[in-house]
Amino acid sequence: MTLIQGYLFRQIARPVVGACAALAGIGILSQSLEQLEVIVERGQSVWVMVKLTLLAVPQLLAVIIPIGLFVGALMALTRLQREQELTAVFASGVTRWSAIRPAIRIAAGATVLTLLITTVGQPWALRQARAETFAIRTDLAALLVEEGRFVQGPDGLTVYVQQIEQNGLLKNLFVYVKGDNDATSWDAAEARFGRVDGEPVLTMLKGSWQRFSSRGVLEQLSFGRYDFPLGAYSDVTEPIRYKPSDLYLPQLLNPSPQDLNRVGSPGELAAEAHSRLSAPLYALVAMAMALNAIVGGAYNRTGYSWRIGKAAAAFLLIRIAGYGIVSASAWNGWLNVLQYLLPIAATVIALRLLFRALKPRRRRRWPAYERLKARFA
Repeated sequence: MTLIQGYLFRQIARPVVGACAALAGIGILSQSLEQLEVIVERGQSVWVMVKLTLLAVPQLLAVIIPIGLFVGALMALTRLQREQELTAVFASGVTRWSAIRPAIRIAAGATVLTLLITTVGQPWALRQARAETFAIRTDLAALLVEEGRFVQGPDGLTVYVQQIEQNGLLKNLFVYVKGDNDATSWDAAEARFGRVDGEPVLTMLKGSWQRFSSRGVLEQLSFGRYDFPLGAYSDVTEPIRYKPSDLYLPQLLNPSPQDLNRVGSPGELAAEAHSRLSAPLYALVAMAMALNAIVGGAYNRTGYSWRIGKAAAAFLLIRIAGYGIVSASAWNGWLNVLQYLLPIAATVIALRLLFRALKPRRRRRWPAYERLKARFA
């Protein structure tokens, strides 16, 4: 890489990274607002919300990187063209291909990064998020406890908590269990959920125990600590249900009978697999269209708003068409080829238009007009 190419590489890479970071920040903020339900309704800690938000980042990056690449490249190239730095580069004898080579390298790096995210990072993060969400949904502390309300659980279990502190400590707890022949209740000044030998328990401190049998006998006992077993009320037989986006690439291309029964049809899995492999190609489309919008035309003192608008509209239409092809490929397998042809064709056309602008336009001559002009000259 020459000195000029290194300079162009830095001038383009910085706005690209900044645009991707800004879009990622907006996406993370949106995800964090959605995860507030975990704290408000499920009683989970802030760390759980942060963990779920961060696990959504790989999926966001797979969508954000091509867009950030397009926006950042347009910003950098517009500034370089407006300040006539590109004009100086071309005037020094640098060819068009050598000048755009740093941008192509950035696009190639973004393509490889997106490929790693879609094939490794995204399925791993989504599987972790799915498992975390399943644990929250089946968490007894969230299911059985709600501050200031009587919550009815399975098998005749009723729990009341007057106050729940931030560290998970329960204040003034009341537990009632209705059996076939008796009714038992516990009350405690403090309590906390935990595990003993792998089994969930509710540890109650400074409380009492009462049982009223069917024979009309009331039994009562005070205790300093009592571990109430919750294994009988936490029998969760439903497995974690994954989606095609949660599977790794080998599972999508060669699904097992279990995956086909629980996740989706062979067409849906194949469409998802080809989408993972073709999505990184849109980074090349974004850079090629950005280059064509700025470098592919003559210098314009009034700006490049019209050319940028056309490039942005074309990129948006191509990306939307790509999503449409993914959806249609789930029902028509032959359409999976179009998932690759669309971004490749768009990149080739944009680069062809970029280098076509180098050729001087020949003035078209009309022989009859020239003879008439010469006659009356």
